[in-house]
Amino acid sequence: MPGAFDARRLSFGSVARAYAQLRPGYPAEAVAFLLGDRPLRVLDLGAGTGKLTDELLAAGHEVVAVDPSEGMLAELAARHPGVATAVGGAEAVPLPDASVDAVVAGQAAHWFDPPRAAPELRRVLRPGGVVGFVWNVRDETVPWVGALGERLTAEARDHEADQGVVHRFAAELPADVAEHESRYVQRLTPDQVVAGIATRSYVAVMGDQERTAFLDDLRTLLAEHPGTAGRTELELPYATHSVRLTPR
Repeated sequence: MPGAFDARRLSFGSVARAYAQLRPGYPAEAVAFLLGDRPLRVLDLGAGTGKLTDELLAAGHEVVAVDPSEGMLAELAARHPGVATAVGGAEAVPLPDASVDAVVAGQAAHWFDPPRAAPELRRVLRPGGVVGFVWNVRDETVPWVGALGERLTAEARDHEADQGVVHRFAAELPADVAEHESRYVQRLTPDQVVAGIATRSYVAVMGDQERTAFLDDLRTLLAEHPGTAGRTELELPYATHSVRLTPR
């Protein structure tokens, strides 16, 4: 439903501080795959608190960060005051024509509307530019992570890393597609694992009682699961899926 989708898409401002502290970053090799090793001017679209911006800057790129949430961008600006930011979305990018060498989106492309966004991406890209999407997906082959994922699936509705989004953008741009997978591990306390899940859109839009019960159930799981019981630090593994689209 459009109303519910928009509520989730715009929910992140309410959890911006925790998002900045607890969401995973991205491996350097993912950025290298998307953009190569030459410094570029890059639009980080749906930049949020700057998790992907961190790695883009570390790789030497110039970044312009765009996100619908002022609260999320405020967290990004606090860490990277030199990065240009603007409130906006993929369907109406607040940048001039042919102003960036690449457009990238970390954990965000599933919120975009491909038929409306693809012309905007082409508009802001310079000739020879690329589009890069990247998602971190929990590695549920690890037993305790799999058990956690079972509790989350009904709420998450598997929208992240949606291959349908990639296919739709590839058709709308149109573009050739290349893909790469790498690994990333977060080291967190059990409470931080739960607090990080609280920054997910489907949790942010819950009512207070529903959210409390949902998160308490996750705390109980981590306290009792053989892979996590009694541990003060957990390694939360991710598969990082990167997609590079080269417009034809």
